[in-house]
Amino acid sequence: MRKRFGDDAYAAEELVAEIGSAFLCAELGITQDVRADHAQWLKLMKADSRAIFAAAARASEAASYLKRFSVLEERAA
Repeated sequence: MRKRFGDDAYAAEELVAEIGSAFLCAELGITQDVRADHAQWLKLMKADSRAIFAAAARASEAASYLKRFSVLEERAA
């Protein structure tokens, strides 16, 4: 997905990161403040109604990968 800041590929990557962050914060009980400068992906979502689903799937995969390194995940296993 790597391209230039501000293009659609960058926006898609940012959306995946934002959703992944939300998944992990929710699971770990961390509150998150939304920053206005982290919303490049809004344009992408307006242009592509399915972008949220693709990004959520990739974010879920990334969150699952990161959770494998979590102490909390080790205790649950």
